[in-house]
Amino acid sequence: MSDEYTTLIEQIRHHDRLYYEHDAPEITDGQYDALLNRLRALEAANPALIRADSPTQKVGGRVADGFAKSVHGVPMLSLGNAFAPEDFAEFCARIRRFLALEDTALRFIAEPKIDGLSVNLLYENGRFIRGATRGDGTAGEDITHNLLTLPDLPRRLAAPCPARIEIRGEVFMTRADFLAFRATQEAALAEREARRARGEKLGSAVQVPVNARNAAAGSLRQLDAAITAARPLKLFAYAMGEGSETPAATHGEWLDVLRRWGFRVNPLSTALDEAEAPDFQSRIAAERAGLDYEIDGVVYKLDRLDWQARLGFAGREPRWAIAWKFPAEQATTRLLAIGIQGGRTGALTPRAVMEPVFVGGVTVTHATLHNEDEIARKEVRIGDTVVLQRAGDVIPQIIGPVLEKRPADAQPFVFPTLCPACGSHAVRAGDDVVRRCTGGLICPAQTVERLKHFVSRRAMDIEGFGEERIELLHARGWLLAPADIFTLHERRAELEALEGWGRLSVTKLLDAIATARMPPLERFIFALGIRRIGEQNAKLLARHYHSLAEWRVKMEAARIIGSEAREELGVIQGIGPAIAQELVDFFDEQRNVAALDALCAHVAPADAPVADAVSALAGKTIVFTGTLEKLSRQEAEARAESLGAKVTKSVSKKTDIVVVGADAGSKAAKAAELGVQVATEAEFRAMAGLV
Repeated sequence: MSDEYTTLIEQIRHHDRLYYEHDAPEITDGQYDALLNRLRALEAANPALIRADSPTQKVGGRVADGFAKSVHGVPMLSLGNAFAPEDFAEFCARIRRFLALEDTALRFIAEPKIDGLSVNLLYENGRFIRGATRGDGTAGEDITHNLLTLPDLPRRLAAPCPARIEIRGEVFMTRADFLAFRATQEAALAEREARRARGEKLGSAVQVPVNARNAAAGSLRQLDAAITAARPLKLFAYAMGEGSETPAATHGEWLDVLRRWGFRVNPLSTALDEAEAPDFQSRIAAERAGLDYEIDGVVYKLDRLDWQARLGFAGREPRWAIAWKFPAEQATTRLLAIGIQGGRTGALTPRAVMEPVFVGGVTVTHATLHNEDEIARKEVRIGDTVVLQRAGDVIPQIIGPVLEKRPADAQPFVFPTLCPACGSHAVRAGDDVVRRCTGGLICPAQTVERLKHFVSRRAMDIEGFGEERIELLHARGWLLAPADIFTLHERRAELEALEGWGRLSVTKLLDAIATARMPPLERFIFALGIRRIGEQNAKLLARHYHSLAEWRVKMEAARIIGSEAREELGVIQGIGPAIAQELVDFFDEQRNVAALDALCAHVAPADAPVADAVSALAGKTIVFTGTLEKLSRQEAEARAESLGAKVTKSVSKKTDIVVVGADAGSKAAKAAELGVQVATEAEFRAMAGLV
């Protein structure tokens, strides 16, 4: 073991000298990273081996897979979007309903939404300790050494400050800096191509960013911090994550604290009442082109931090903030063809193929057309000149044709009635707008898409499984079902023989597969790809049933109409009849059960933790009935769930507590009949720690 460790260090040093000192690398970046991955794996398994001169211990040096992971104390979640005044008005109405505020006017802090890279900065006792990207919201890439090169980053916070606090911000490039940087990269690329033509050494690869956001993100993800230091990056701070204490009562006061600590805060951040938001939005939209940095909207955050805490989160979005986006940029291009793309649930989606066009900061060649009704409604034909926009500056979509430019030979599109991938009938059931392939498990498109979903970042998170690899292994017959992933180690020699793979690449993939054998239960359920079971619904199921074994037993039993398990599934807060039916249908198909059995022979999902094991409500099944005085029903349910309770809609012998408000009605009567504990709102508040 020690011989391999020493050899690896010597190999990596050799390649470092060639790469950094002589500009003459002998191996690819992927091969280099594979060597470093193996070194880190040896050090993780044998800490006593670690030497001070190890490449993994070098400050600012390259690290395996780019960067180590850094877990956020409080998740960095995404924002819901508004696109019109009525969207913002409904957002305000939801806040009032949740907090039972009736006609109370709301006050917000409006902040232009910088188009950069979000970062999380950890300070302990006033000293900067660590910084990371957003990542998947729970954990990001540790980019501490790169962040230390930013002149806008305070190394120490002026007293008073909390013992521990996370500060969120956005790293970006100004328009002027981006244009200058892009010109430099274009010149470097031209010089590199000239060297190629002369037969000279090419040196490092050169990338020309398409927009300022990509430039900022790429600069922060450099493996050599010296490269980051040479890039013109700026930082605006705006939010707080985990903290040992809260240094402000409002978001406006928090921005003042950030300024006192030495952070730059966007000078356009403004406190306003909700009625003033539409005018502010219009003003910033008009000023957008003249700003020195790119923005794609305005973020509106409820000013009172205590109300933010009460509102909490819904899925992956805070209930107290929203991003009001500007209208999407538009362009025109020619529609060359319409293809059909199969999904993991059998959905057949039309996909436009267009002449390349630059819109919203990127070059676009494809766009979704959603379904056949949308094609008919928009009257889009192949050969048309079409208006294209990036919705929310992200998803390309076709608005419609430019009729005056329609050529005489423009062809209407006829949606296929057979699946292009397997030839099975493609049907529309009932009032479903989507046409679906009936091929099921025999359809290669569905199989491949299910496999891609299974290994994806938010599902089983198996690194090294790109789309091309999955398609290749499926075509060879080595990867036909999720369980096959966990037997790929038996084909190591065959995998290593594939072009472009190699021993180190295969080792890295097999190590990632081995690491994925004990996923969180919610990720495992989501990975199965059951229709209508997204991340949030998977989380609800994991929190309710806690273990894979319990979930499977209850789902099998729920197939029987009128059974106790079916009733239990139907009363889970957030799981409606349509979702319950999808679960029942999945377990009613014996091929699905057999595939799940095969998978469970290799995978052991971890039980879902109870949110707060010491809470008086942890593990309890609660029903709310009647009108509550101090809490809205929505807030009461959210609080109970955050403390580990299961909230259901009907009273049964499995109910632990029925919380009664005014005009409680039949549920209170049934609780008395079954001998279920009845609690007043005041008693519930005491159990929930709200007194």
